[in-house]
Amino acid sequence: MTERRLAPLTALTTLTRRPVRSNGTASVTKVAPSPAPVGRSRVVDNAVYSEGRRVATPATAAESREELAAGEDRLAWLGLYRPEPAELGELAELFHLPELAVEDAIKAHQRPKFERYGGTLFVVLKAARYLDEAEEVEFGELHLFLGADFAITVRHSESPDLSRVRRRLESEPALLAKGSEAVLYATLDAVVDGYRPVVDGLATDIDEIETEVFRGDPGVSRRIYELSQEVLEFQRAAAPLTGILAAITAGFDKYGVDEELRSYLRDVADHVTQVNERVEAFRLQLRDILTVNATLVAQRQNDEIRELTEASIAQGEEVKKISAWAAILFAPTLVGTVYGMNFETMPELGWQFGYPLALLLMAAVSLVLYVVFKRRDWI
Repeated sequence: MTERRLAPLTALTTLTRRPVRSNGTASVTKVAPSPAPVGRSRVVDNAVYSEGRRVATPATAAESREELAAGEDRLAWLGLYRPEPAELGELAELFHLPELAVEDAIKAHQRPKFERYGGTLFVVLKAARYLDEAEEVEFGELHLFLGADFAITVRHSESPDLSRVRRRLESEPALLAKGSEAVLYATLDAVVDGYRPVVDGLATDIDEIETEVFRGDPGVSRRIYELSQEVLEFQRAAAPLTGILAAITAGFDKYGVDEELRSYLRDVADHVTQVNERVEAFRLQLRDILTVNATLVAQRQNDEIRELTEASIAQGEEVKKISAWAAILFAPTLVGTVYGMNFETMPELGWQFGYPLALLLMAAVSLVLYVVFKRRDWI
């Protein structure tokens, strides 16, 4: 097993070609054989280049290895889409890929990184694309194995479209002639360019969320949370590129990186910086929106509670008035009820002033109760 070492990320030109035997064939170290790939090959494109121009389109990875031995300064570029472990195992045997890096490429779900295993560079990139219909961001993963005479790209998602990257480099033979370094640059550039529509889409979503917040949309809190998660995931994809490109830039002079590649990589680094600044602004903006939304929700709840309290108080006032008038009417009703009983023997039944006295008593009791309730503001 190859010892795993993290590259200092100081140059791309540290790639060294394998020694060539006297008979003209590349020296290949035998390792344990890997099972042949099962089913349809997942190699999207396979080409061998000389001085930046395609000189062969092999049908298999083994033929690519043979084509490399047919001439000097050749580059084999194999593009794979979600390959089977057996197929990656075959490539690992043919191109001496580090075992740990191959395991990472099989499992995927890796953080963006840049590592060197002897003469082989292993790069993991996170691609992103914005889905307009779903209004969400889809993230993918891309692995690159870069050697002195080969470039192997392993794509686990629909983006980026590496066929466009290949067509671009094939249209610029002078750039592709710089070897796997050019493939790495062009791939980085494609991934970063793919971030721009994502940034625009997220900006539009945030504008819509701000409108929904002040409109009082009840489902906006969930959307803020989901969008915040997308922004964090996007930040985890883009932020590591700053360190990778900064370290590469720092080694320009020491390792004599081609001047044209220097300018290209600086341009990519500038774009990455702009993307990261926008993403960080999105994160802070969403945090503020979430705070404002929480404040507005609390304010609306307070308003509702106040309205309920006012309604309860008004209802209580009505209950007091009803209770007061019920008490006032109860007194004469009680007297009238008592004297309305059909008994022959009752006090004052035969008295001349009994009836006026009963009426006076009912009026007096009612008046007293009215005065009491009036003073207590029940009426």
